[in-house]
Amino acid sequence: MRCASMGDVPYFDGHCDTVSECAHQHRSLGENGGHLDLARLGRFRKAAQVFAIFANAARFPEGTLFAECQKQHAVFLAELAKNAGLAVQCRTGADIAGANAAGKVAALLSVEGAELLDCDPARLETAAAWGVKLVNITWNHVNALSGTNVEQPDRGLTDRGRAFAGEAARLGILLDVSHLSDPGFWDLAELGLGPIVASHSNARALCGHPRNLTDDMFKAVRDSGGAAGFNLCTEFVGGACSLDDGVRHIDHFMELDGAKTVALGGDWDGCGLSFGWHGVQDLPALWNALADRGYDEGTLEDIFFNNWLRVLGGAA
Repeated sequence: MRCASMGDVPYFDGHCDTVSECAHQHRSLGENGGHLDLARLGRFRKAAQVFAIFANAARFPEGTLFAECQKQHAVFLAELAKNAGLAVQCRTGADIAGANAAGKVAALLSVEGAELLDCDPARLETAAAWGVKLVNITWNHVNALSGTNVEQPDRGLTDRGRAFAGEAARLGILLDVSHLSDPGFWDLAELGLGPIVASHSNARALCGHPRNLTDDMFKAVRDSGGAAGFNLCTEFVGGACSLDDGVRHIDHFMELDGAKTVALGGDWDGCGLSFGWHGVQDLPALWNALADRGYDEGTLEDIFFNNWLRVLGGAA
């Protein structure tokens, strides 16, 4: 079987921290030495990337996080303007199709950690106006909405968290459970507000880190019509392991009837990559590994592109 190259492979990934790197490490989104840039994404057959606005709340004075969120949003817009020949911000499936037809990367926006929006349901109006598609309820630090997988892991959604979730659903913003506490996950699932997204989380059955999804959690994501992105972070794959070991996470979710749920969520520029990889240019190796295991073309297209398109392609 011929090995696929970047030009053969579609790409739609649910999470990267590259905008934060651009804001604080003075990188260019067009071309840089990190895990991904628009020039490399443009080498895929077609490409879409969810770019997260992210900041570690512990490193910012109280009351300054929304200003940081605004700063990074401005960086995102400025970088897209400077690289208008390579990418365009997209909000709908039609936008994504149009960008790809024009040979451009489809750039989507998320916010990683509701503390960047002051955990304020009213701030979601601003996020919606920006075209934000996903908001993580928490990052690692506990906030006014919920505990996390790291801090107060036994604490679920607060009343404010439930109000935040309801407002997000009203505005068409999906809530991302990667980093959320287990009780917070189940509180959100019980609200039944629409698709649940785990943008960058693997299988806890194979790697017991609490950042990963239990089988029941994955089934809840699946049954909600959501998606779970395969995370390349060494810590969440299971330590120093081979690509075949990593692929077992995808195999496991597929055994849970996850063909329309499993997607990509590399955590690019936010972690140390597994498998000795250096960036998105290495991703065709995953396509080839799955093909070698007997995954057909249609299933690969779903994992690498269509599953995120279905979840995120609705009108903003």
